[in-house]
Amino acid sequence: MLNTSNNNKRKMIVIHGGHFSSLEGFYEEASNVLMKDTDWKVGTLDGFDDILYGGFGVVENHEEIEILWKESEKSKEDLGFTLTKEFYENKIKQGKPFNIELIQQKLSELIEGKGQTLFEILVEIIESHKNITLILD
Repeated sequence: MLNTSNNNKRKMIVIHGGHFSSLEGFYEEASNVLMKDTDWKVGTLDGFDDILYGGFGVVENHEEIEILWKESEKSKEDLGFTLTKEFYENKIKQGKPFNIELIQQKLSELIEGKGQTLFEILVEIIESHKNITLILD
């Protein structure tokens, strides 16, 4: 007889905040844990969002996943106001293909204390995937 009950075994993925202190470092860590055995690397916020949909790397499509972000307080600090401000300023300096008006608005919101930090953006991206449970440790 086939056992069709779901024993609710979620795949556990661990992101170690101690392994990085920059956005590039986060992408490297995410690539190492989410894209094992592939030659594709995470390099943008959109790219990070894309791999969470699954179908390549270690995440299957719509599979129940638990992401444990260890040392998340360190990451919250590392990917906080200062780095986020630099992130936006660099995009403004680069100009095209970035939407400079939008980025300037996001930078202004950040400076006014209303905008999201990179850490908050990454958390929001993860939490937007209903099949993923995020645990900040």
